[in-house]
Order: sequence, then C-alpha cells, then structure tokens
Amino acid sequence: MNLEYLKSFYETVNQNSISKAAKELHLTQPALSLQLKNLEKELNAKLLIRSNKGVSLTDEGQVVYDYANTLLSIQGNIKRDLINLKQEIPTLIIGSCKSVGEYALPCSIYTFKKLHKEVDINMQVSNSISVLNQLKNHEINIGIIQIDAVDYDDIKTQTIVSDELVLIGSYKKDSTKIDLEELKQIPIILREDDSGSKIILQKALKEKNIDINELNIIYSLNSIEAIKSSIISKKGFAFLPKLSIMQELKENWVSIIGINDLDISFEYFIASRKNYKFSSYEEDFIDFIISSKRGFC
Repeated sequence: MNLEYLKSFYETVNQNSISKAAKELHLTQPALSLQLKNLEKELNAKLLIRSNKGVSLTDEGQVVYDYANTLLSIQGNIKRDLINLKQEIPTLIIGSCKSVGEYALPCSIYTFKKLHKEVDINMQVSNSISVLNQLKNHEINIGIIQIDAVDYDDIKTQTIVSDELVLIGSYKKDSTKIDLEELKQIPIILREDDSGSKIILQKALKEKNIDINELNIIYSLNSIEAIKSSIISKKGFAFLPKLSIMQELKENWVSIIGINDLDISFEYFIASRKNYKFSSYEEDFIDFIISSKRGFC
C-alpha cells in the first residue's frame, strides 16, 4: 500500500476539504484527487463521499481511516527512533497553547531538563486548535491545550491544572466590578479564532444567553503580549487566562475586573494520540508535567 496516498487520504478527512488538504500537503487539487482515486482503486473500495459541505467517510473509508491513524503513528515512531539512534540524543517535541506555553511552561521545561540532561527539548507554541491538528497530523506527540478534545475521537487528554479566564483593564483607570450589560458596552480586545481562550469565552457567554458578537469588539489579536500591551496603554479590556498575567498583576500594571454572575474557570490538558506508544523520556515528561513537581512559573 502506498503510504503517501494513505497520508493524503488521512489529511483530507481531517481537513474535511480536498482544497485545504491539498494546501497542507503542498499538492495541487488535481494531484490530490488523483492520489485519492488511486488509493480507492488499489483497495477496490469507495472511501469518500464528496459534497458541497466537504467530504464524509463511507463504511469502508472509516475502516481505512482507523488503520491509517495506526500506520502513520507507527511510521512516525520508526522515523523518530531512527533519528534518535543516529543523533544519539533523544528529542522531546512539545506543542503548547500560548497561554501556558509562553508563561508557565518554560519553568517546567527548565526543571525537567535539569533532571534529564540527555534530552533535547523543543517546544512549539500556537493556539489549542493548531496543537490538536499537529497531533492529528503526527507532527508532535505531546500537546498541552486549553480546551478538552471532546470532538477529536483519536485524541486522549489528562488534566494538568485549573485556571480562570478573567477580564482585565488598566490598573489606575478601571472599576473592579461590572454587570453583564456593562460588559457589552466596554471596548473588548479578543484573541484570534480557534484560540482556546476565545472558545472558552464563547461557551461561557452562550450559557448566559449572550452571543460574543454582542460585545463591543474593537479588534482581535493572536498575541497575548500584544493584547496586554493594548490594555496597559488603556486601549480597551480583554479576557485572558490568569496564569498569563501574574507578572502584570504583581506590578499593578493591570487589574482584574469582576463580572457579576460570570465566572469562567477551565483546565489545561496534556493531549496525545490514543494509539501512540510513548518513548521512555516522553513518558517521563508526562508523569512530570501532571505531578506537583512541574514547577509552573
């Protein structure tokens, strides 16, 4: 079986779009369509149903998809182990959401490195959805995310620590308590689409029968640091994880604005593919990060 065709099929299902999958795989759409056709011909089975809404799996396609997930994981393990043998240096590649990866996690990595000097550690920071997609695409084996992966059948999660999403404003200017109607009036700066913080905020507001578009949104930014800079400069308010603003709170650069009848708590999770077999040092890192020894900043 052609593993490249299998990978193309797997990516097409994950993206729910031939055009998006082609872009991700750096192929033209006709080239990808030909690969999918050749795979169906090789297996003598119809795998996908195409429609205006994307692609869906046939019963045969579901079987092939499940095996593709396993085979691609094994392929990734083989490549990883061969590289490690050549380099003689075990490499730990971690994908993390921004709110923990840019603030709390570096201290944990520093502590883990002191205990495991032989391990080369590489952390990639993006938003939670991107981390989940990196896991599904076998680009990383360990992810740290801000949302649970309930919509990802092949991803398992473990809770690391709890946090809360808080509304912050400049320290000297703003009051310390508002209600939900006042929240709709103040200028709000949001994180980008697919960020864990925005997904959590949308869900919390929906439970109060508020659509996020009812807020007075002035702009969106994909950088927590850029958002904090805007807040300190009195450009508006923003919802950010408390873990990401500990230094600013300590220095009195920002303040938490309480909202009557709205408390937004959530958890951080460590995520991985269900059928993936961890290396010994990956298991050591997971055991470390879910323990109290992790030493978040």
